[in-house]
Amino acid sequence: MTDHPLLSRLDLNLLVALDALLTERSVTRAAERLHLSQPALSASLARLRNHFNDPILARRGNSYELTPLALRLSEHTTIALDAARRVFESQATWTPEDSTREFSIYGSDYGFATIGAAVSRVAAQTAPGVRFRFMLHNTPIVDDAPNSLRSVDAMVIPHGYLTDFPYEDLWRDRWVVVADETNELVADGLSMEIISQCPWVFTYRSRSAFTSAGRQLQMLGLEPVVDVVVESFLSLGHFIVGTDRLGLVQAALAPEIARLGGIRILEPPFDATPANNALWWHPVHDRDPEHAWMRSVFLEAAREVKSELAAGARYVEPIEPVDSTVSP
Repeated sequence: MTDHPLLSRLDLNLLVALDALLTERSVTRAAERLHLSQPALSASLARLRNHFNDPILARRGNSYELTPLALRLSEHTTIALDAARRVFESQATWTPEDSTREFSIYGSDYGFATIGAAVSRVAAQTAPGVRFRFMLHNTPIVDDAPNSLRSVDAMVIPHGYLTDFPYEDLWRDRWVVVADETNELVADGLSMEIISQCPWVFTYRSRSAFTSAGRQLQMLGLEPVVDVVVESFLSLGHFIVGTDRLGLVQAALAPEIARLGGIRILEPPFDATPANNALWWHPVHDRDPEHAWMRSVFLEAAREVKSELAAGARYVEPIEPVDSTVSP
């Protein structure tokens, strides 16, 4: 026996109602969100309760809580609703000039400040009605990429975190060291001994969330003393100004961080593995012409980022490392 007869009896509007109820946890607020009357949404809730044989919303005092089943459903409902929208928003013919589609992209603030900004400029030239929603990723989103990528159009992240997904290489970025301009330890340059003595600000430091350069330091036998961990590349400079801390950021952000003032941008005293940034997506989007257009926009924007990165080299002080070993 298949599920098709059961599915054919369901109303797609129930999925919309379920999403609103799970989000608002209130019939009244969910009805207001959907611009429906409360009796109409109560009727939908009754049908959902009958289908799942579960109350969905359970009263606790003066409020309602989601049942254990509802909590599980909340993990899938948004993805299912988004997939349904994609199905019915698809068109036989599509032109970017007339489109009002919104593309949703996961990434870091580094990705948004570089490729994201360039993509929005490039897209606006030929598709003024197209919108981009750039959303910050986190460790659970990256770790659960098979499901995460089903609910969005793509993710901007370097190689080394995702596998078995289609991708387009965008640009390669090198790592630079950020220091306070009054830090006397780095006055004459950097060495492995010096960076082993200074405290650090790290970005994304956990077992599954890390930068390639930060991990490389450990592989070289240096265990940095980490004062601060911040899940933001753009804010790293604020934790370094006025301190003797060091930080590692991508060279493309050097101009932005240098604008903070009181900052030196230095070449690292080791051969830091570059960040190979790429656009990743779920295979379900492979044959989508709108998605293919979006990918072409990212590739065009990547060429712009590469050009800006070459121009931004002036922000990095070409100081030769003093030494390449850590003193015992």
